[in-house]
Amino acid sequence: MSKVIEVKKLNKSYGRTKVLDNLSFEVEKGEILGLLGPNGSGKTTTINSILSLLNYESGSIKIMGENMTPDSFNIKKNIGVIFQDVAVFDELNVFDNVDYFCGLYIKDKKERRDCVQEALKLVGLEAYKKYTPKQLSGGLLRRLNIACGIAHKPSIIFFDEPTVAVDPQSRNNILEGIEALRDKGATIIYTTHYMEEVEILCDRIIILDKGVILASGTSDELKELANIDEKITVEGIEVGKKVLDELNNNKNVDEVHLQKNTLKVTYKKGKNNLVELMDLLKKYKVKYSSLYSEKPTLNDVFLSLTGKELRD
Repeated sequence: MSKVIEVKKLNKSYGRTKVLDNLSFEVEKGEILGLLGPNGSGKTTTINSILSLLNYESGSIKIMGENMTPDSFNIKKNIGVIFQDVAVFDELNVFDNVDYFCGLYIKDKKERRDCVQEALKLVGLEAYKKYTPKQLSGGLLRRLNIACGIAHKPSIIFFDEPTVAVDPQSRNNILEGIEALRDKGATIIYTTHYMEEVEILCDRIIILDKGVILASGTSDELKELANIDEKITVEGIEVGKKVLDELNNNKNVDEVHLQKNTLKVTYKKGKNNLVELMDLLKKYKVKYSSLYSEKPTLNDVFLSLTGKELRD
């Protein structure tokens, strides 16, 4: 796979606050890269720097092998950007909105019309061509925003929180559309506050905080970084001090949490944790209504690396 985006030793500050600290990463052709980080982590600054919307103190950015500058129009015509804030014209209908933005790159009317039709089909807005933005629901409006950004068939697309505050149907439509774009060869950089979207979409994930990459890899690779191996929850339980003491003294146990009639045990390692816990409860004749095990999630990884929830 070839490198489409190369960011090397990027540094950016606002006053005395370092926002990007020697940041380096690459994006391969045809992949969906998830860029995750808490608020203030540097995600937006990174994207704006790549797009040459911001100046930076030092470092370099190459797109398709060429240095990216504010005047790199040959590169920019191959880029699509869908920002979180919807930016369309209220006085134009759906078709004309997409046609306008597509026309910034494609001048031939027939070619442009075909591109607009294809974009509307991809986001599921074919039946809404004559609607104005004010007649659309929030989810349909976000779909329009996406169509405006992809109609000129860019090979590199930036999605910034495209599913915020949308209905489930629109969300599924947007995610399916992004997968379809990737299948057609597009390279995608994707930011979101929804871990399940990252699990579904992203080939690789970067976790960013305070302008520094804390971790990078596939979903499975990142889960290996979590300081936990397994979480076991026991519900409907009345447990005594002896059980709690044995759990707390277990070298494989990281945390024991009892709230009302629910016991949660987090293990750092161990292959037979579930069986051993069941044997311990049987040993002390402890009754319970249900017991289940969970492996670490991306949210566990994010929390362990940043100390914050992604949706904080």
